[in-house]
Amino acid sequence: MVHVLSSRILLRPTDPDRSRAFYGDRLGLPVYREFGTGPERGTVYFLGGGFLELSGRSTEPPSSATRLWLQVPDVEAAHHELRDAGVAIVRPPVREPWGLIEMWTADPDGTPIVLVEVPADHPLRYRPGI
Repeated sequence: MVHVLSSRILLRPTDPDRSRAFYGDRLGLPVYREFGTGPERGTVYFLGGGFLELSGRSTEPPSSATRLWLQVPDVEAAHHELRDAGVAIVRPPVREPWGLIEMWTADPDGTPIVLVEVPADHPLRYRPGI
């Protein structure tokens, strides 16, 4: 069995400077490390229990199958912070039928980002009897 020590998502943006401004300045993700030089240099951000790496450049936008799912403690607070930072909100916070509170935005290349709050009474957070 493979023993995974760490993980990261790798995105190759169409405009690396614009994507770094979005993830670093607007979303406020802290930088873990940077490498290389020039506009296509790599930047790795902390992403909860993993990392998000922007490096290189793509001539095509990412696959529509790519999604980022980010759990936050308070989606409503994140909604206000991101809106105030100029981030376009695709869908404001909504309690889904499955009990999670979700808000949608997208990065500059259109990669959907779902911010999720897991309420205290949700089975993902608490399972009575286990």
